[in-house]
Amino acid sequence: MQTPIQDSQTLQTKQDASTFESAHLDVAAQPSPRKPGGGLLLWLRDLVISAAISVLIITFLYQPVRVEGTSMLPRLEDRDRLFINKFVYHVESIHRGDVVVFHYPRDPEKSYIKRVIALPGDRIWIDHGEVWLNGKPLKESYVPDRYRDNRSMAEMVVPDDSYFMMGDHRSISSDSREFGPVERDLIYGKAVFVYWPARDAGVVR
Repeated sequence: MQTPIQDSQTLQTKQDASTFESAHLDVAAQPSPRKPGGGLLLWLRDLVISAAISVLIITFLYQPVRVEGTSMLPRLEDRDRLFINKFVYHVESIHRGDVVVFHYPRDPEKSYIKRVIALPGDRIWIDHGEVWLNGKPLKESYVPDRYRDNRSMAEMVVPDDSYFMMGDHRSISSDSREFGPVERDLIYGKAVFVYWPARDAGVVR
C-alpha cells in the first residue's frame, strides 16, 4: 500500500540463528537418490524466503509513497511514486540538500515533502528570492529560474533540533517561510528513489 504525501500539498505514507548442522561424511557411502521434484521444491523455498526478506526490508527500512502536488518540481512531479528510507536518520545526520518527508507542523495527520535548506544554528534570510545562509548566498542548482520567486524573509537563527525546509518550486511552495522551521521529531524519512512513472525513475537528489 502507498501513503499519499503532500509536497506542500501532500504526501501519502504507509508503514514496519540459523542452525547449522555439521554432518559426518562417509566417503564410502553411496549418495541417496534424489526425490522427484526436489529441485522445484528448493526453488520454491528460496523464492518464498527472498519474498519474505523483501517484505521485511520494505516494511522496516523503505516505504513507498505518492507525491501529491507540484511544489517539488522539477525533480518530483504530481503523483510520482517513490521510496523513502525510514531508517537512515537513526544512524546518520540530516544534511542540507536532503529531500525529506515530515509531519506538517500545523496538522500532523498530513505529510509534506521538502528540501532541507538550513540546519540547527544556521542564520538564514531571503532577499527577493535569493537565500542567504550564514552570510553567504546559497547556490541552488535544483531551483530553475522559472520556478524562483521574489519573496523576502527577515534573518532568523534556526532553533536547536529544527530544520528550515523549502520546496524547489519556490513560487507555489508552502514551506518554512510560512510555517517556520520543522522540529526533528516530525521528520521520519528521506526520499531516495522514484520508481514510477518510468520516465521519472531515478535517485532523488
